[in-house]
Parts: sequence; C-alpha cells; structure tokens
Amino acid sequence: MSNWGRWGDDDEVGALNLVDPAAVLGGLALATEGRVLSLAQPIGPSAGVPPHRRAPQRFMDRDAGDYAAGARSPDGFCFAEDTVVFGTHSGTHLDALSHAWTGDELYNGHAATNTRSTRGAQRCGADKLVPVLTRGVLVDLVAARGGPLEPSTPVGADDLARAYADGGIEPRTGDAVLLRTGWWERHAGSPEYFDLEPGLDAGAADWLAERDVALVGADNYAVEVAPSAPGSTFPVHLTLMHRHGVPLLENLDLRALGEALTESGRTTFLLVVAPLPLAGSTGGPVNPVAVL
Repeated sequence: MSNWGRWGDDDEVGALNLVDPAAVLGGLALATEGRVLSLAQPIGPSAGVPPHRRAPQRFMDRDAGDYAAGARSPDGFCFAEDTVVFGTHSGTHLDALSHAWTGDELYNGHAATNTRSTRGAQRCGADKLVPVLTRGVLVDLVAARGGPLEPSTPVGADDLARAYADGGIEPRTGDAVLLRTGWWERHAGSPEYFDLEPGLDAGAADWLAERDVALVGADNYAVEVAPSAPGSTFPVHLTLMHRHGVPLLENLDLRALGEALTESGRTTFLLVVAPLPLAGSTGGPVNPVAVL
C-alpha cells in the first residue's frame, strides 16, 4: 500500500492533499474557546542539537555596542538587527518529503538524484509543503499512563486505537495526529533527548496511514521509537513519508496542550501549521499553533 500516483504522477504535496475544504471547515469548528497555544520548542544558539547537526548561531549585525563605539544615530534613532544561522531540522520543524527515502526514489517515484548538494531538493522540497489547517488529535500517553514514557517504549497500533476509543474519536480523513510521550518534558534538550526515545513503531505507522492522516507529529526527536527494531532503520519515516507522503512534525512541546485539553475534557483541536517555503530545502522550522 502507498499513495504513489494517488494525486497524479507529478504530485509532490503528498498526504497534505487530504486537507481539503471539508477538513479545514471541520478543524475550524473546533475553535470554540478562543485559546491559542504554541506547540514549538525554543530555538537558538542555546538549543540542543544531535551530534551530526550544526548548532544554531546568531550574529549581531547592529547592536548597542555599535552606538557606544560612536555609530551615528540620526535624531537619536537606534536599531538592532541580527542574522541567525540554523539547520532546517533544528528545533520544532516539519520534514519535507525529500528528507527520507529508500532505494533510488523519493515519495511518488521522483528520482532521489534530484536531491544534490549543488541544487538542494529539486523535488518534494520544503517549498512544496502547503499550509495546514485541520483537526488535530492529541494522543496523550502522559495523561493515560500517569507520567512520561520510559526510554525506548514503543507506541503501537493498539495504543492508538485505545486512545481514539477512550476519547470517543472516529478517524477522519485529513487529521493531524500528535503524540505526547513526555520525552521533551523529561529531558528538555539534554543529550539524552536525542537517544532512546519512546515513539511510534512500524505497526502504528501502518495504522495511521490506513486512516488517511495528513500529518503526524510528536514531542520527541524523530517521532518514532529509538532504536529501530532489528533489521530496520527509521521504518516509521519510510512508511509515512516515503510510501504515503505524510510529513512529520518533530520536536513539539505538547505539555500545555495536553493540560489544556484535559482541563476541557477534549482530545481534538484546531491545528494550524504554516511551513516556510524554503526552496530546495528538506524541511524547515515551524511554530505550530493549537486553537481550542
């Protein structure tokens, strides 16, 4: 099973095609309290990164020190500007469909050779990620189990089905499903955060794909359980992104959302995600917003 060819041979949008007008209106109907919550982790030079990625850097182009050194301030006007350099997979970010593949093809059969160091991702890049406004479903395992999950705890299809049943939720095409494991709450960017995370297993990925979800996210480093099961490497990435075109929303902060939904007796909400159209990139930072 896959979504290859489902929206045409040239499609690079993937499962975000499922966020149609009906999904948008269904999401909007959930905004009944007027409460707005950011789901993003902080990003900047002090934010943690895994060993293979570059840490964010900030360069001040103009600051108070320039004026102390004698820079002109016409009529007393002063300003500050800075340049920030960070990897596209830093902090809370959305993976583009060019981020992971197996064999020689990206999602939908696009050649992997279209992703090169000289040109970036010419197919399925971050500029192909469209804005998302849809129903969000929080699978709150912290609330269900009374605390954060232990390291390397797999979250399977049965766990997802139970969460839907307990919340009285029927799967809906175009949903965005977010998984709260408590991993960020427990480790908050420490070196341990990037190792041995609890998360989705391969069976859970199949369960989500079969229900036509548009987007999947979690409060951990890579959405899926680490390490991967023997004989596999990042199987959730390959099932959701490569086979079904479902982008992954990584490094979320879901504590405030979980507490707010528990207080309101809800499990669903309006989710808004506006990706940066970074031409040729394999992902990009985002500030997802939940509206209750």
